[in-house]
Amino acid sequence: MADKPILAAGLDAGGTFTRVVICELEGDRIRLRGYGERPSQGWSRSRLADHNAVSDSMRGALQDAERMGGVSIESVVLGIGGATVSGHNRRGVYEFGYQREITPADLKRAIERAARVVLPEDRMILHLLPQEFAVDGNAGHHNPAGMMGSKLEAFVHLVMVSIQELHELVGAANRAHVEVEETVFEPLAAAYASVVPRDRREGVTLLDIGAQSTELIVYYGDAVFHSASLPVCGDHFTWDVARGLRMSCEEAEAVKQQYGCALEDLTAPRSVVVLPGDPGRGPRERPRRDLNLILEARGKELFDWVRRELTGISMEQNLMGVVLGGGAARLAGLCELAERMLGCHARNALPIGIKDWPKELNTPAWTTAAGLAMYAARRKFRGAERGGNGFFRGLWG
Repeated sequence: MADKPILAAGLDAGGTFTRVVICELEGDRIRLRGYGERPSQGWSRSRLADHNAVSDSMRGALQDAERMGGVSIESVVLGIGGATVSGHNRRGVYEFGYQREITPADLKRAIERAARVVLPEDRMILHLLPQEFAVDGNAGHHNPAGMMGSKLEAFVHLVMVSIQELHELVGAANRAHVEVEETVFEPLAAAYASVVPRDRREGVTLLDIGAQSTELIVYYGDAVFHSASLPVCGDHFTWDVARGLRMSCEEAEAVKQQYGCALEDLTAPRSVVVLPGDPGRGPRERPRRDLNLILEARGKELFDWVRRELTGISMEQNLMGVVLGGGAARLAGLCELAERMLGCHARNALPIGIKDWPKELNTPAWTTAAGLAMYAARRKFRGAERGGNGFFRGLWG
């Protein structure tokens, strides 16, 4: 009798589309078994407005992925983002009072002290991410166990989230008939799928631009240095086009995808955009430059917010690259605009490391779902990750 396959599934409930990726563990690697996508319903400005509609979208995407893979899944790793998520750096101090050898238990105690924060009533810690340790005031140690010292300091990054939002999202997934193994901050999952350790060490920002929310995470020295939610998202680009060119949001989204570019100076001379006509009128033509000027203005605002976040943590001069994920990152010219605004290399976040990943999913829109599935695989592969070699140790350090 063949062994039952070990499956890992990620569920990305976005504002426009809900996506599911199911992978199977094969030794120290993972292979795609199935994927599903359904239009999202029940969201309003990145908040759950209709729980049943959100559950229906989840259930449809899950069924599509299960049907493709010929499998049935019972649990998923679920992504979460939106305006209620925030990041904070903290320090915990553990003093021994005399010189002695530092043990792994000491590291744990110092980290626990860093996580002792007084939270507002509706806030909880989603992730506790160690950055580095200092021994007797000397920082820069990633694992000081075995060293001699009398004082140990732990520096960590905390990602916090609204308890209500988290419970509502998990409840929607439960109503879609799956258990939630863990909830993961969406740009953290996207980084798992698209950013290699070397890039994290040198300094990189993953910007996840969704339809209704945008979040970022900053890596430096192979650790999470900063995370935040930004007030500019993909829908803002669409609304600007709708107002500026006088059309519905549905029409503006189609025009943006077909003709749009985030840099006006990349527009071909005398190029025009064919716009839908009003009742009783035929299609209209406008200079394509008008469309792209609108998109460029909003793109500049987005990257200005990113620059402010980087300046606030003194990373504006140390950043080596920015990686753009999320469905809105597919806008032409956005990487070029990011390079001009942030002064570093920019690229799209594309999933890497999943065997049999199809070309049609090689897009930043699917990176978060891929990363959530990889995160689920990591949970099931912890033993090999700690002691073995191969794919997982190389990806997660």
